[in-house]
Amino acid sequence: MPDALYAPWREAFILGPKSDECIFCDPATRKGVRELILHEGKRVFIVLNRYPYNSGHLMVVPYRHVANLEDLRTAERNELMALVATASEVINTTIKPAGLNVGMNIGRAGGAGVEGHLHVHLVPRWVGDNNFMATVFDTRVTSVGLGSVKKKLKPAFARACAPKRRR
Repeated sequence: MPDALYAPWREAFILGPKSDECIFCDPATRKGVRELILHEGKRVFIVLNRYPYNSGHLMVVPYRHVANLEDLRTAERNELMALVATASEVINTTIKPAGLNVGMNIGRAGGAGVEGHLHVHLVPRWVGDNNFMATVFDTRVTSVGLGSVKKKLKPAFARACAPKRRR
């Protein structure tokens, strides 16, 4: 067994410069966020997590910078939850995980990586995906890259979020 395993995809996150600016507030100008967006709604967007816990890990994010659920306007809350349900359906029908974690980390003490801007995580799960790597080496193995995941999910979101035609 080696003493350590190399996980270079985490280097930019861990060692890279930290900004006081919120990465979610202006996705059109945020390098590295724009390219990961899967769907843009009226008040909320869906984006892949650049540093996923598992392949297909994405987030549903309101455009407006709000810290707590109670800060959302009714229309934002409705669209947020509707897109969480749509994202769940797209993940389940497209990449077919055995399960799904859906949750929010609110505030620093709650584990928020982006403090002050509410977002919902959807993390696909498979039996055995939490193996010895995370417990012994503090390293995660992500089997499918972001580009491949985006190529599969983006058209599925386009279909799922398309306006429904009346007959």
